[in-house]
Amino acid sequence: MKDIMTDELATPKIVDRSTFQAELDALRVREKAHTREGDAVAAARRRLPMVEVDGATPLIGERGLVTLLDTFEGRRMLIAYYFMWHTGHPAPEQCEGCTWVTSQVRELSYIHARDVTYATFCQGPYEESRRYRDFMGWEMPWYSALGSLETLLVGRRVGRMHLVCYLRQGSKVFETYWTTSRGVEYMDNSCRLLDLTVYGRQERFEDSPAGWPQPPKGTDTMRADGRPLAQWPRLKAGFSDDLGTSRH
Repeated sequence: MKDIMTDELATPKIVDRSTFQAELDALRVREKAHTREGDAVAAARRRLPMVEVDGATPLIGERGLVTLLDTFEGRRMLIAYYFMWHTGHPAPEQCEGCTWVTSQVRELSYIHARDVTYATFCQGPYEESRRYRDFMGWEMPWYSALGSLETLLVGRRVGRMHLVCYLRQGSKVFETYWTTSRGVEYMDNSCRLLDLTVYGRQERFEDSPAGWPQPPKGTDTMRADGRPLAQWPRLKAGFSDDLGTSRH
């Protein structure tokens, strides 16, 4: 990828303040329409039907065997992120996409205030993946759903990233929504902020003017020097990435 600080890059045309503001005002109309359409989609999402899930479905957490119902922590709703996992592989080989979105989830008090629990349901062994969580400095509840994925992700591709929402009514649990792939960007703020900048995310799929910086074909922008980007600050701070795997 080009170094923006040293390379000469194409830039937007230079105009006076009034011309700039007029162009921005025109774009703002589209932005507001986009926001209103997003609100309408969210309203439709709130009106979706729901499907019952077995609340006794087992998972493994820091206290050992627990149930899906237990992971609500007494709250009415649950958001679960299904973290992709490569069992037996060292930290550098773990999923860069899941590492990216999970690294964005920090302060949970605002979610808790709305009677919602957030948790990670890892698709790998508990101890191995828990060590990865500790290496990354994540503090959200962490469970292994490895033995129950066919039940929890029925009709979906096990091994893919999924974001799933649940509702609890007494001892009964219902699934109310799920998404995958770019749908998990709901967890992210980095790319949303980059979308506001002149060069955007600097991804090849973006519609950008000629000369805008984009990575060479085949470049993984979530990795650097063989690791997910977010691992490097943790290593620099002295944290161990030893997952206890045979390949490490």
